[in-house]
Amino acid sequence: MLLSALRKKGVLGINARNINYIQKYNKRRLYPLADNKLLTKSIAKKVGINVPELYGTINLTGDLKKLPLILKDRDDFVIKPACGSGGDGILVITRTTRDGYLKVDDSIVSIEEWQHHAAKALHGLYSLGAHPDQVIIERRVIFDPIFEKISYKGVPDIRIISLLGVPVMAMLRLPTKASGGRANLHQGAIGVGIDLASGRTLTAVQGNSIIDKHPDTGFEVSGVQVPYWEKLLELGAKAYDLTGLGYQGIDIVLDASLGPLVLELNARPGLNIQIANNIGLDLRLRLVEQGISKLKSVEQRVNFAKENFYIS
Repeated sequence: MLLSALRKKGVLGINARNINYIQKYNKRRLYPLADNKLLTKSIAKKVGINVPELYGTINLTGDLKKLPLILKDRDDFVIKPACGSGGDGILVITRTTRDGYLKVDDSIVSIEEWQHHAAKALHGLYSLGAHPDQVIIERRVIFDPIFEKISYKGVPDIRIISLLGVPVMAMLRLPTKASGGRANLHQGAIGVGIDLASGRTLTAVQGNSIIDKHPDTGFEVSGVQVPYWEKLLELGAKAYDLTGLGYQGIDIVLDASLGPLVLELNARPGLNIQIANNIGLDLRLRLVEQGISKLKSVEQRVNFAKENFYIS
């Protein structure tokens, strides 16, 4: 597509995103609130936003011997780097067996292999900037059954991009066999656009290709009503008040028993969400800038999003 056509459609490019929104609205000192998942958990819990339960942390290589104690009596759990990005370094255990721990892809790892993986995470293999990191052990989310037919193995999540506390675009990210059961688009997961007014799924993208059905289950991915939609929009709006980051992505999972849980925040959300929604971000972001002075409350910001960013 010609550059002029992309601009007319309001497609936001990386350079424009970085200069016009990230640099303009995200103060560097606030980045750790999104980049460090432990900090995100801490500030979210203080204001009553639910997050996956924290079982324990590993801060130093010498503490790896604590791992069996932390995992004692835990049949399933997630281990992740505190400052990891793009899903790298996350390992999900679905069941403990006599032979070891069963991963989401049905392979088995031993406690020694877990310790080796955690050691690599501590040394910064998966962290932003390859800096020394911490390791988080937390509760495994059991996803809402509404997504069972359109997800492969792993946990789907919902990403909402907001500007100054106004949700501007959202998508459902669905794990696939190609993504290894992870909900990360760059690893092969599916991104499905969501109508902000209704919470119903729209078109879907895998890589740069538009698709209609989940490649592994064969079920249609459009027309699905996302549960708790009003609550999800409120969380997308509240994230700005939580961190002060004006332009951010909020990743939320729907637990079968606990409902919406904030998984993480992202100060540099990707742009494939535009393909999934078949519309550009830039026009929506400019509209928020024009109207933000009149939007004083979370309710007003959510209503603005629903009234202006719907698919007719």
